[in-house]
Amino acid sequence: MVTFAPSFTEALAKVKLLKINKHFIRMIHFFGNLENTVFAVQTHGNISEENTKKLEWLFGNQPQINQSALSTNTADFFVGPRAAMVTPWSTNAVEITQNMGIAEIIRIEEFHNSTVEKGTFDPMLSQKFPKLDQLIFDVHILPEPILQIENISEYNRKEGLSLNSEEVEYLEDLSKKLGRKLTDSEVFGFSQVNSEHCRHKIFNGTFEIDGHEMPTSLSSNSSKKLPK
Repeated sequence: MVTFAPSFTEALAKVKLLKINKHFIRMIHFFGNLENTVFAVQTHGNISEENTKKLEWLFGNQPQINQSALSTNTADFFVGPRAAMVTPWSTNAVEITQNMGIAEIIRIEEFHNSTVEKGTFDPMLSQKFPKLDQLIFDVHILPEPILQIENISEYNRKEGLSLNSEEVEYLEDLSKKLGRKLTDSEVFGFSQVNSEHCRHKIFNGTFEIDGHEMPTSLSSNSSKKLPK
């Protein structure tokens, strides 16, 4: 029986497949103390022994916990960041590990035993975790379908977009020119970029005092240096 070596195309396909698998295989490694603070490190695969020692040093000489899932014996839950919200702390921590020569780290977050946290956390930023496992960073939220806005004025009132009558009329005219209905993202986006917060339409506009138009706007007045 004659065995032929794989062709270059087949070999290249295998390399690409390995790269794809490496990208999608994600693991979470735990460091720290179950009764206090646990650091969850999400990576593209296993961590080498050398990098494990680096991370232990980085976390204040906290050891790696060689378990794929953790539960606490002294409290009902852990408190940590919401799965859908990567914290600024995580962004900085990952950058530090990159500067230390540790590659393949995706995210690092802190989780606190609830006996330490004592329930005083912001539910908008954090949540309770009955256990820490390989799914704590998974987000099971499907995007809502795109809405075609039938009535921009009604949508404005319903969503509290604070568009004035001129802005609503502008969007209605734009919809006619485009020959289609505007989407919810387009109307919402316009309300943000055209808001007073972004454009300072009033702050940069002209204003009158006792019937006399002032030569400068509120914005230019506020940016002037005060006399010494």
